[in-house]
Amino acid sequence: MKSKIDYKEISKLIDLLEKRNLVDFELELEDFKIKISREQSKPKVKELAVIPKSVQPEKSTEKKELPQEKLEQNNLHFITSPMVGTFYRAPDPSSPPFVKIGEEVKKNQTLCIIEAMKLMNEIESDIEGKVNDILVKNGSPVEYGQKLFSIKTE
Repeated sequence: MKSKIDYKEISKLIDLLEKRNLVDFELELEDFKIKISREQSKPKVKELAVIPKSVQPEKSTEKKELPQEKLEQNNLHFITSPMVGTFYRAPDPSSPPFVKIGEEVKKNQTLCIIEAMKLMNEIESDIEGKVNDILVKNGSPVEYGQKLFSIKTE
């Protein structure tokens, strides 16, 4: 008896591999075997700048508006990447992009594709509104949680 391949379950396994930072995963059942491997990425090193105390700005006593508060006033909502992969605006190079800046989008409408380990994952809008900005270039690598689109809501 052959079991049917469930691509959603395989996608969940890949997500688990990425979340747990695992390099290899193997599962074998009676009539089904899957092995998933990925390249191990080198850790990124961030440089820190040391500012002498005499150059540091004095703390202001007045309340400054945080960037998040400004965004909420402008009714902007961000669509973020649920995984690490490569960002594509269209289903293939000869097709038009899924969405353009200024275009109205509906909830669950496909906005882009993120390729992760040779699997194409459609990223859908979780809100209705107008595309305010596309924050990633086509074909660029994206990180988990990276902002992809800003959607202006009413």
